[in-house]
Amino acid sequence: MKILLVDDEELQLIRLEKTCRKIMPDATYYCYTNPKKAYNERINEKIDIAFLDVEMPEINGIILAKKLKAINPQVNIIFVTAYDNYALDAYKLHASGYVMKPVTEVKVKNEIEGLRYNIELKKTKPLQVKCFGNFEVFKDGIPLKFHRQKSKELFAYLVDREGSSSNINELNAILWEEDHKSYLRNLIADLQDTLKEVGCEDVFIKRHNECFIDPTKIDCDAYEYKKGNPDAIRMYRGEYMIQYSWALFNDSEELKDF
Repeated sequence: MKILLVDDEELQLIRLEKTCRKIMPDATYYCYTNPKKAYNERINEKIDIAFLDVEMPEINGIILAKKLKAINPQVNIIFVTAYDNYALDAYKLHASGYVMKPVTEVKVKNEIEGLRYNIELKKTKPLQVKCFGNFEVFKDGIPLKFHRQKSKELFAYLVDREGSSSNINELNAILWEEDHKSYLRNLIADLQDTLKEVGCEDVFIKRHNECFIDPTKIDCDAYEYKKGNPDAIRMYRGEYMIQYSWALFNDSEELKDF
């Protein structure tokens, strides 16, 4: 996660950075007292959250926010100000939040928990799997094209199993109400070919009458959620693989209160 902090008062900027680091210690921070420099140096950066002071010389926070949203419409803008008369401007810009000075950990945390736009999880593997909302699979950020929709559903079920093996009878019962074991074998071959085409064939494993995936070879929002990743927890909106009737996300009470 990349966070931009801009405040022309250096002490306020230091305080804001310290507060944010307590809540999001693993994020990458870009801190500026000069809004014009912040824009020029980070124009090609994919910023996830921008904390912007409103009252600044040359370019105020509202103008800077407009410029940032012009290059990245889904950047989360959180205005930081000592004045409350900019709320309407913030609303028109579809800002994610509005923090009144003095900045406190509670105020920042409240805004972070209600971000308007989801933050992309850090990519560590070639294959990324999105389970929250609709199930989707990406290879280096590009949607994976499955030859058959049922092949995609088969992969979704194996992702849901998190590495546990499933036999042919179980998979047949999940995908169809009738016996389609012969067609299921075609789907397995099709899934193997699809993954092989993008160099990820080692994700899927078939042994005799059962198959499973290697969960360590994919980035998955649901897996990160269960690990307690704050970014993944913020992404979850109560929807999990919504196109599949068998899908049920068992999030723990512990994580709900994270």
